[in-house]
Amino acid sequence: MKHSYKTSGTCSSLITFEINDGIIDNLVFTGGCNGNLKAISKLVNGRNAAEVAELLRGNKCGPRNTSCADQLARAIEEALAG
Repeated sequence: MKHSYKTSGTCSSLITFEINDGIIDNLVFTGGCNGNLKAISKLVNGRNAAEVAELLRGNKCGPRNTSCADQLARAIEEALAG
């Protein structure tokens, strides 16, 4: 199923992805640090969604209380909760 998550407090503005049988696929960030976010997408696609959320939750970007990775964790948790 496809999910969209509007981010808050980050340079990226939107995260879209699918979770099929607990696995993340087709992860795309809109906006943000292009190279870094493409790298995160490559590292995360094909991995267990719950494990990725646990790993990335709480990651901060500089003085901000969140990051694109943390926002992804929140998006995954929201998607898994239904």
